Amino acid sequence: MLTEKQLIEIGELQHECEASDKIQLKLNWEMLRNRSENEQSDFLLYEDGKLAAFLGIYSFGKKAELCGMVKPEYRRKGIFSKLMKQALSACTERKYREVLFNAPAQSAAAKDFLKTISCEYSFSEYQMKWAEKELAADKHVTLRQSEPSDLPLEVQLDVSCFGYMEQDASDYNHSIKREDDQDFIMIEFENKAVGKMRVSHTNGEAWIYGFAVLPDYQGRGIGRNALHKIIAKENEAGYPIFLEVEAKNAHALKLYESCGFKPFHVQDYYEWQKSS
Repeated sequence: MLTEKQLIEIGELQHECEASDKIQLKLNWEMLRNRSENEQSDFLLYEDGKLAAFLGIYSFGKKAELCGMVKPEYRRKGIFSKLMKQALSACTERKYREVLFNAPAQSAAAKDFLKTISCEYSFSEYQMKWAEKELAADKHVTLRQSEPSDLPLEVQLDVSCFGYMEQDASDYNHSIKREDDQDFIMIEFENKAVGKMRVSHTNGEAWIYGFAVLPDYQGRGIGRNALHKIIAKENEAGYPIFLEVEAKNAHALKLYESCGFKPFHVQDYYEWQKSS
């Protein structure tokens, strides 16, 4: 579990690296702030009393994503390689089925480092921001807060829409329920729960995650109307609104663009090719 001092240091290092490299790192702050007490998923290295490098493991069931950074003046000294070795050792012990390295598409430093690791490009993810657009309303689609009894459906949605294994989906949903500043929302169509989404409020921004509608109910405009409703709610509350989508998910990308979202950053993911 990270201390408040460490969280501040990570934030300062992120700001410095982003400003220097003109990129945006995806450090999953809601997860950093809500690590369990005995969880060892964060690796920090100090030089001259200052945080010089950070690497975090972010677990999604039996899949792990790794993202980190190095202070510009301490690069090319083997520092990040040392942290990566520790992190990959932890990933091996936890027997993740998939380990992904997350790198901003425009980060030359990240791409150079990844050339030293056995990995292959997997996919890209767009980070999108909502621009002002007229919103529609449909009385047949409603939103409500998730309740404990909704957990089986939330797990089912992750399995059917995101390809999770059932146990992984269950573990992941139990994990994210611990996080602060999260709204877990169910999407109802004609009074029947058929979808979900999660809204994270971080640094004065609203981020939409885990948006999913049961396959049998897709293609009816339910998702579009649900997005319009949550956009209107968050916009009225004064939040700028963001979301993420894999570039290969053309259907979702088209839906988000039609609702007024525009891409502004791209994150590339590389899968670790673990030697047997």
